[in-house]
Amino acid sequence: MSTHDVVAVGLGPYNLGLACLTEPIADLDCLFLEGRESFDWHPGMLLESVRLQTPFVADLVTLADPTSPYSFLNWLKESGRLYPFYIRERFHPLRSEYNAYCQWAARKLSGVRFGHRVTAVTHDSTDDLFTVRATVTATGETVTHRARNLVLGTGTSPYVPAACAGLDGDGVVHSSAYLQHRAALREKRSVTVVGSGQSAAEIYHDLLADIDTYGYRLNWVTRSPRFFPLEYTKLTLEMTSPDYVDYFHALPEPTRYRLEGEQKGLSKGINADLINDIYDLLYAKSVHGPVETRLLTNTEVTDASRDPATGAYGLGLRHVEQGTAGRLDTEGLVLATGYHFEVPSFLDPVRHLLRFDSHGRFDVGRDYRVDHAGRVFLQNGGTHTHSVTSPDLGMGPYRNSIIIRQVLGREHYPVEERIAFQEFGVPAEVRA
Repeated sequence: MSTHDVVAVGLGPYNLGLACLTEPIADLDCLFLEGRESFDWHPGMLLESVRLQTPFVADLVTLADPTSPYSFLNWLKESGRLYPFYIRERFHPLRSEYNAYCQWAARKLSGVRFGHRVTAVTHDSTDDLFTVRATVTATGETVTHRARNLVLGTGTSPYVPAACAGLDGDGVVHSSAYLQHRAALREKRSVTVVGSGQSAAEIYHDLLADIDTYGYRLNWVTRSPRFFPLEYTKLTLEMTSPDYVDYFHALPEPTRYRLEGEQKGLSKGINADLINDIYDLLYAKSVHGPVETRLLTNTEVTDASRDPATGAYGLGLRHVEQGTAGRLDTEGLVLATGYHFEVPSFLDPVRHLLRFDSHGRFDVGRDYRVDHAGRVFLQNGGTHTHSVTSPDLGMGPYRNSIIIRQVLGREHYPVEERIAFQEFGVPAEVRA
């Protein structure tokens, strides 16, 4: 059985970036295991014209190594798209472009194993090594690998609020699977989108564009008091920086949890251009008469049920500010209710080696380690310890540079420490 310096579980953009950055390091042996048969990033939301909310420089590698052959620009060059991208004069790639770029990078890497679903991780205290067991989905065989370090990149899972838990039928779908169900939703007489973020807005805009063609009634229900735009001013963007991670991570746990809830607009807001596009589309359609749509803010879903006779869904609603209640019936229901992180069950045998906070979530160290010995690292899943930098694509190369430094015991990719003009805490020289 081979022993690797790192076995990484899950192959989303962050572990894929780690694979790209470790591939050229001769004295680092890394293996990346992914249960799916190929890379596919949010396939249910790969709408044709939707753009990333981060610029192309926030690719898998550039912010750690601008000379890497796995850069987005190199993919454009190899695929014959560099000049069209240049002429387009937009920094933000299409989401489908980003997915194709990641697939290109994954095909080039020698340490990636698709179709390997990790089932258990154990630890041998004698040699201080982890054993990772995985099932090869194509054959059903079990394979084992030994590792000095683990990197968890299993990502987040679709979140369904308690009010909608247990709903069945072909009319309800989480936004993560929207494209696969779009054709069926279009055939409904009414469709309701629940959610307040970018995915909800993209789906609403997509359905609104075809409302006249298919003739459904379209509703958008959000608990937020308004359709909040993503905060994207440059001084706000400095909060996705090593400086702010240092500040945030050092705060007391109750303060970090409070800020985690307050800072949703920094990562979960709607692109301002999209908000304007939705309004312009509503305006254009209203020229010919009332648009069969309803946008309900300040409105939370308190309960939901399905009528077995008609297949329609009944939503109990409550207006947050007025305290009034109501009910909305809909044949199609799209839950754009986000994602949440869960500790993978394959870690159960080594759970005693891991660190947890008072809320039962990973106690993620400043260097992204989540175990007492410093051998297990976490990708994403740390908004309660690393703030909005945790899910930010642009911070992936920075986090991977730190993980590589910890594994190697030396700095291979320079790690930035101070980049912000502003200071997030009270400077020592002015403290009382």
